[in-house]
Amino acid sequence: MTEPDFLLFASDAELAAYWGAACVLAALACLMMERRRMKRAEINRVGWMPWTGLFLTFAVIGGGLLALAVPVILGS
Repeated sequence: MTEPDFLLFASDAELAAYWGAACVLAALACLMMERRRMKRAEINRVGWMPWTGLFLTFAVIGGGLLALAVPVILGS
């Protein structure tokens, strides 16, 4: 399987931006799942997935990667 050209010829900053965007999207998905769990109909059905912790982890990693990649991408 071959890589698409936009990934094959991407710089390290672009790859960091792609991974950062993916982490931010995962953080948003975790945020939606946490809101869904908080609005559940049966209060006794507590979930086991730590959505808040996952949200914070993905948000910090994604924000850091985007913060490191933006100056390089804007400079070129």
